[in-house]
Amino acid sequence: MKKVLVLMSTYNGQMYLKEQLVSIYAQKGVDCTLLVRDDGSSDCTKQILAEEEKNGNLRWYEGRNVGPARSFWDLLLNAPKCEWYAFSDQDDVWHEDKLKVALEQFGNCVDRPALYFGQTQLVDENLCPMDSVKIHPLLTYGEALIYQFVGGCTMVFNDKLRNELLKYTPRYMRMHDVWIYDVAMALGAWVCFDDKPYILYRQHSRNAVGQVNSSLFRWRERIGRLRKNERIRSSIARELWNGYAELMVEEHKELTFKVINYKKCFNKVSLICGHELDCANHFVSIFGRLSILFNLF
Repeated sequence: MKKVLVLMSTYNGQMYLKEQLVSIYAQKGVDCTLLVRDDGSSDCTKQILAEEEKNGNLRWYEGRNVGPARSFWDLLLNAPKCEWYAFSDQDDVWHEDKLKVALEQFGNCVDRPALYFGQTQLVDENLCPMDSVKIHPLLTYGEALIYQFVGGCTMVFNDKLRNELLKYTPRYMRMHDVWIYDVAMALGAWVCFDDKPYILYRQHSRNAVGQVNSSLFRWRERIGRLRKNERIRSSIARELWNGYAELMVEEHKELTFKVINYKKCFNKVSLICGHELDCANHFVSIFGRLSILFNLF
């Protein structure tokens, strides 16, 4: 069986942690091990992890509180070498064939960086289904630069992609999953999206990052970022350039340079009027072009 190392970050997760651990232990058709980093919990999370480690179910270590993005990144940096890696949140529930199905998608793709991610099924605190946010990505690099939709809790990737990720740690990283997806796309990695959910993505009051199936909520969030003058997209593009300019697919390198310099008149017109930044979500496309127009990209 193929070996998968699951990387989980925990923070005050005592309420749902055991249920998620059980669903990981129950994975079928793969040789699955679990490494956990606790991000400074003050509840009983560390006691749960210590007991699970004592029983031989996982390994874990503790770090200072740095938030989910940097905590998962620390896991990636410190994880032992493995064939395949997967991320896990502390409060979801996985279908027993989640990892098996993911690995089957890769086929014989072993000679290049490769990444799988998929749809999620939203559930409430009691695992009752909720209306889910459905995504239908184009899987283009331009879309990756403008549309942040990937869920790290669904990601599975190979050691070749991890080796590329280890070459550069960005100073600006809003979320680890967005960064990893963008790097994969920039380098021309093999990327697969599965539109069938294999994860119950629990929504509750303590979610570090959740999904809200509300267009109004998402628009308020975007406008809030503009008010804070947080230019997420151009900041990510600049980090991609700093870390991977020489490794990028040539056309992706050209687009990255154009995005970094989007305030210049020629680049601005090209990005607004062209199709390089087209994405599956037309509202995001419009919002992105407006951000370029008003120098807020």
